[in-house]
Amino acid sequence: MTRGRGLLYLLLGIYAALTLGPFLWSLSASFKTVEAVSAWPPTLIPRPFTLENYTYLLEKLPFLRWMFNSLVIAGIVTVANVFLNAMAGYALARLRFPGRKVLFWIIIGTMMIPGQVVIIPVFILLSKLGWIDSYAALTIPFLTSAFGVFMYRQFFLGVPKSLEEAAMLDGMGPFQTFFRIILPLAKPVMAAQAIFMFLGSWNGFMWPAMLLSTPAMYTLPVGLSSFQGQYYTLWNLVMAGTMFVTAPVVVVFIIFQRYFIQGVSTTGIK
Repeated sequence: MTRGRGLLYLLLGIYAALTLGPFLWSLSASFKTVEAVSAWPPTLIPRPFTLENYTYLLEKLPFLRWMFNSLVIAGIVTVANVFLNAMAGYALARLRFPGRKVLFWIIIGTMMIPGQVVIIPVFILLSKLGWIDSYAALTIPFLTSAFGVFMYRQFFLGVPKSLEEAAMLDGMGPFQTFFRIILPLAKPVMAAQAIFMFLGSWNGFMWPAMLLSTPAMYTLPVGLSSFQGQYYTLWNLVMAGTMFVTAPVVVVFIIFQRYFIQGVSTTGIK
């Protein structure tokens, strides 16, 4: 082993330790009592080891309801974005209609608007529609995304037009061509979108905290924030809840990881 490679492995090991350290501490703290979490110096092995934190979450709080809410909202937003963004991206990449380029730049321009700017207008609109404290408030405004449309458009620009011409010669219409020929080719982009959208919706806090008011409608991030007060924080419960938040994210990434890097790397290739 050369000295340079040994130094590289050392740096990678340090980076891995810094990355995994907070997660391992969180996992350890989820099995500790309040006193043990606050003890100094901190210990990685829980002493005493307890399952009371998980029991309290599942039996004393509507934690499963919060998880169900998060799954419903993240699931709807993810599935809708994967398919609606694909159709919009394909239309902008292939169809010829007046104002196509202007429309694309308007969509891209919305990415430059900070989310904080639209908080009040969106809240007023949803309030007038009577959607506050409902699934509709956290799903319908987020069924598409400008970044998702951009990713799909860039990918479809690189798909040979000969595939669509061959499909039309076989008697396929535009929708058949899209769903049976073009969309299956976009699996890497679909996987990347699924991960991005699921993570964004699953971990989202600002919009759920603004639009939800009853505990039964809370998502996991909003529910976990209730363990933090002005003068104290129940870190053992927060860490136990964090493990529930992390698990679905890991599962989704494991399922789509084979396509993820390929999807991110190919969307900018024409």
